[in-house]
Amino acid sequence: MSISTNTLLRTLHRIAGGAVFLLIATFWLATVLVELGGSHVQIVAVKTAVAWGVLLLVPTLAATGASGFRLARGHISGVLALKLRRMKFIAANGLLILVPSAVSLAILANRGDLDGLFVPLQAVELIAGGVNLVLIGLNIRDGLRMRRLAGRDTRYRAPLAR
Repeated sequence: MSISTNTLLRTLHRIAGGAVFLLIATFWLATVLVELGGSHVQIVAVKTAVAWGVLLLVPTLAATGASGFRLARGHISGVLALKLRRMKFIAANGLLILVPSAVSLAILANRGDLDGLFVPLQAVELIAGGVNLVLIGLNIRDGLRMRRLAGRDTRYRAPLAR
């Protein structure tokens, strides 16, 4: 018995989307906690781990977007169009703000420069990360709603893989 391509794509999409959400939430929460009460050494460790974690986050985010786009099969309207708009913003926010911020903050922390540029850059990273968490959470919510509705209304079903 073989598993259909659609089933594999849906599974990949769910796992990758959940992993993206958990990675960003972990980075965000670790940053907040260490900034509130961590030592210099702990701040350096968290900022370094976040920078290295981006190497896992970026391809996982790409897998989420690619699998979602493939599942949609070009039928981008309604909820799918909204999810795609969010995903474009999430990707741009990540590549233009979060990745450079993570690398810069790790460099600054490892140099011992936790004042000056570090503080406003950390604030920007936390805001951008929080925005991405909300948007990804909304995409997950809408994906779950679509899944629930798919059994009752064919408008919410992704076309079958061929």
